[in-house]
Amino acid sequence: MNEIEREAIVLNTTWAMIDDMVNWAIFCKHDQRHETNLMFHDTSHRRLFVILLADFLSPVRAYRGPVPLGLLPQPTNTPRYSDHTFLFQLRDVCAHPRLGSDATDLSKAVEAFAAWLETKFATKGVNLGTLGTVDITISRYRYLRMCGDIAKHNPARLEDNVKHLRRLLQNAGRPVSEDEAYLALDDFFTWYYDDILIVHSSSIAAFLNNIRWEIYEYLGAEYPRSWHHQPGLPAYFHGYRYPGGCDAPVARAMYWDLMNRVRKTPYLQPFTVAPSLASLY
Repeated sequence: MNEIEREAIVLNTTWAMIDDMVNWAIFCKHDQRHETNLMFHDTSHRRLFVILLADFLSPVRAYRGPVPLGLLPQPTNTPRYSDHTFLFQLRDVCAHPRLGSDATDLSKAVEAFAAWLETKFATKGVNLGTLGTVDITISRYRYLRMCGDIAKHNPARLEDNVKHLRRLLQNAGRPVSEDEAYLALDDFFTWYYDDILIVHSSSIAAFLNNIRWEIYEYLGAEYPRSWHHQPGLPAYFHGYRYPGGCDAPVARAMYWDLMNRVRKTPYLQPFTVAPSLASLY
């Protein structure tokens, strides 16, 4: 994939992932736009949300051969948690915009979410069952990734999360064995998933929705350039003119989907979160 094909793939994939997470099927619908608080329909929708979010916060890796779809290989030795998420791919779009001329506002939305994710917070008195209560300091990125993994996988596939939990407890002055960490995973999940995630979910949705809207605004000039009526057909038949260099079939398909998304606008209007929620944890 060349650069313009990769951008079409990154933008369409990002928008699709956000559509899956931030919509009125996941959250209870209302019309409030300022200082709002989004509520999940039920625990099943909350579980789906955190699983999809963990996917968005996971690095793009190749199992064999090069990274798929021509996406950039993500750095392995970086102190920024956000470089291990799909935000890394968006950063390349912002640094070298091709479908649009100015990605400044998109970059601000990406970096705002990245800074929020990388912030660490202290949780006092986390109840880990037989291990008792522990004061844990953890980044928002790490607890969200761990909750998403625990919500999705069985214990046999949680080895990395056990290592993370042991490291967190070691830093808290409470070293534990691997067996003890496995037994504490459910209690860790309950504490962060049933409490802190509910507090953070509105802020996360707002960050993601802002990124979605900034992609929409960024493509504001590309859509009218691309859209055209197909001659000889009724007015509602239309097509899109591909940008120069967008030749790969998968890139063309994603570009077409991307233009259709711009045509419909995002699902949710921009909204702000109640300060009392945004400032917790």
